[in-house]
Amino acid sequence: MSTLEERVRCKELLSKVKTPEECIEFFKDGMDVGMSGFTPVGYPKVVPIALCDHVEKNNLQGKLRLNLFIGASVGAEVEDRMATLNMIDRRWPYQTGKNLGKAINKGQIRMGDKHLSMFPQDLKYGFYTKEKGGGLDMAVIEASAITEEGNIILSGAVGAAPEIIDVADKIIVEINTGLPSFEGMHDILLTDLPPFRKILPVTDLRQRIGTPWVPTDKSKIVAIVESKLPDNGRALRGTDDVAQAIADNIVDFFQSEVKAGRLPKNLLPLQSGVGSIANAVVGGLTASPFEDLTVFTEVLQDTFLPFLDSGKCKYINCTSLSLSNEAFVDWWKNFETYKNMVMMRPQQISNNPELIRRMG
Repeated sequence: MSTLEERVRCKELLSKVKTPEECIEFFKDGMDVGMSGFTPVGYPKVVPIALCDHVEKNNLQGKLRLNLFIGASVGAEVEDRMATLNMIDRRWPYQTGKNLGKAINKGQIRMGDKHLSMFPQDLKYGFYTKEKGGGLDMAVIEASAITEEGNIILSGAVGAAPEIIDVADKIIVEINTGLPSFEGMHDILLTDLPPFRKILPVTDLRQRIGTPWVPTDKSKIVAIVESKLPDNGRALRGTDDVAQAIADNIVDFFQSEVKAGRLPKNLLPLQSGVGSIANAVVGGLTASPFEDLTVFTEVLQDTFLPFLDSGKCKYINCTSLSLSNEAFVDWWKNFETYKNMVMMRPQQISNNPELIRRMG
């Protein structure tokens, strides 16, 4: 693996290197904090864990509460533990933590739900923090590297990280040297606010319309922290008889639509949900006679890897990986191949209804 010095190519930022414990002083009660990550991949680990340890060790439960803004859910060792320690006041726009869910249902945490493609735009509007001027106090971002100019190269998820980086007053960057760099896999476009939004010029999902890094004001970076912790992958249930029957029916339906001339032989770009049924459908397509398939979806989950290996699927767009720990083993084993077949975009593009309709 690369060293921290190799990953941080903007050498002036090496003076900002700190330990996770040295970052605790940046956090104050009531702060608005954005984090990278999406279904739980690409999220910061060592700084939030150090913050949780600090609260637990010093009996600060309920005395250091943050408003958390994250593209989707992140690892349980971060947000679920923060919920257990009464460290979350508000949480937007999506979560899956068991303890977090219990605290929300009891009214201990104020939770707001939002369509994931709209959340980053509302964040840039300043909707969530308008009483404080519309920005975020702090962003905590997991990254693969930092460019010579100080721009952030994300890790295994994009989500809402570009917008969080854009609106935050201060940024802590965790460079994960324990994982290979994801550099080159992202296509980052920061959109304008209405009424000046430009058209998203995606007509072929292989098109790149942005940059492989997040445009970053490096003067906002207050700390660089090294991490070697892996993502805490999401375990998915195996396929059952019902899910398999649904998958078989969908493949039959596609075949009849192709035969009737209503779909091209390689179908249209596919979009997959999350869970056992979606996994079964992707598995069914892997065993089907279809060729040259492409995917424009939210997350890349376990059965997409054999789908890519089979040669049936040629290219995938997503905003994040969402793999189990077992599937991550295969991902890293074949990473040099996969990184040329997968592009990760911001969630306001991957989940954009107009783009999805445009591509069919």
